[in-house]
Amino acid sequence: MVNVPKAFPKEFRRDVVAVARKGEAPIGRIAKDFGISESCLQRWLKIADVEDGVKPGVTQAEMVELREAKKRIRLLEQEVEILRRAAAYLSQASLPK
Repeated sequence: MVNVPKAFPKEFRRDVVAVARKGEAPIGRIAKDFGISESCLQRWLKIADVEDGVKPGVTQAEMVELREAKKRIRLLEQEVEILRRAAAYLSQASLPK
């Protein structure tokens, strides 16, 4: 059985990150106090830094936008292929035999 980590509410993650950013206690201690792993907290801090513009990277909103754009591109490519095949079929049908 695969051990899937439980999802934490955004408010909880935001609060834990805020406490960790204060720097009043070591990351390991903060993680333990909140019942999460140290690596989880470090990942949340990294994500928060990107989201807040502290570090360069792709934000969650940009990832969603990119995912939607890729879906749209795939759909348009499929439509183009269908139209290309239809045009080829119709051009063959109009040729004299």
